[in-house]
Amino acid sequence: MASDKDIAYVRDIMFAFADRTGLTNMDNPARRYLWTDAHAVCTYLSLHVATGNDDYLGLALELVDQVHTILGRHRDDDAREGWISGLSEEEGRQHPTAGGLRIGKSLNERRRTDPLDERLEWERDGQYFHYLTRWMHALCRVSAATGKAVYRRWAVELAQAAYAGFAAAAPGGKRLRWKMSIDLARPLVATSGAHDPLDGFVTFREIAGTDEASLDPELAELATMIEDREWATTDPLGIGGLLFDANRIIRLTAAGSMDGSKLAATLLNAARESLAAYTSDPGLRLPADYRLAFRELGLSIGLHAVTRVLPVVEQDRSVFATALARELEMFGQYLPLAGTIEAFWRQPASQKANTWQEHEDINAVTLATSLLPDQFLCA
Repeated sequence: MASDKDIAYVRDIMFAFADRTGLTNMDNPARRYLWTDAHAVCTYLSLHVATGNDDYLGLALELVDQVHTILGRHRDDDAREGWISGLSEEEGRQHPTAGGLRIGKSLNERRRTDPLDERLEWERDGQYFHYLTRWMHALCRVSAATGKAVYRRWAVELAQAAYAGFAAAAPGGKRLRWKMSIDLARPLVATSGAHDPLDGFVTFREIAGTDEASLDPELAELATMIEDREWATTDPLGIGGLLFDANRIIRLTAAGSMDGSKLAATLLNAARESLAAYTSDPGLRLPADYRLAFRELGLSIGLHAVTRVLPVVEQDRSVFATALARELEMFGQYLPLAGTIEAFWRQPASQKANTWQEHEDINAVTLATSLLPDQFLCA
């Protein structure tokens, strides 16, 4: 449980974020970025639960509305106008995720006639599948917090649009492309993300089974994509993602929504192998100027998931494979790393580094999520 001091610190982070990105201060231009905003929505929900203050729930709902209104529409510097889905104004308001959601990058997407510049592509807009799955998760958390099915319906519609746009034919089935154009009509980066099919499978499982629509066809193809895959990674954010996905699989299994013990154990084993390699690297001992906070904080969030999901397994071991509890218990030596990462990035000196300042929004919000992660982790 977070301390009063941590809650106050997170509150200050999230108020400052709302002010400088135009959520609460209309004098500042609205600046929306899908990955950061997905974490922010969940962190506002965590503040709401931790304090009982409905103002935080209001901020979460206002942020959802602003993300849809801005990232669900074409950019101001684009000749195209309206909803990227092509729906009318009224239909678009009813179905704001039906065409996907823009990333929110500073530059417009690459034109069809422009050659690929790999460095510049990181600054260009478009759609990322793993950003869309993160927003689907945030919408599910809002639906759970409010009891309103419309947010889950928007998650379903986003899942359908994302899969239709990103899935491409490949030998033996389909694969997911890394980056698509704003209108999902063409690939901007046609290679595949290592964990995108996994994120898709787990997230689609999370939102499936609603009255609005079935995701069974998409889930069947995603299940094929993740068969016999190697998940180990040297990226701390990727390790955290494996732990986050294992956490959700375990909770869905406990709820009877899937039988995911084997997959969860596989992901935990891959994450533990990855952590062994990552913690032996000197990167965590470098100065802040040589580190990326949001990637490390993604790992700390994942480590918090281990702490919170172990009681779920221990409560009814008969539901889970025997190896699963053992896999979770073997993370004990790595759990203190979460606090080490958080303490480093809370230091004023670390936050003066260029690597913090250049990515202040995503760094600050993921720090807040790591310090108060329960609603993000479905705990």
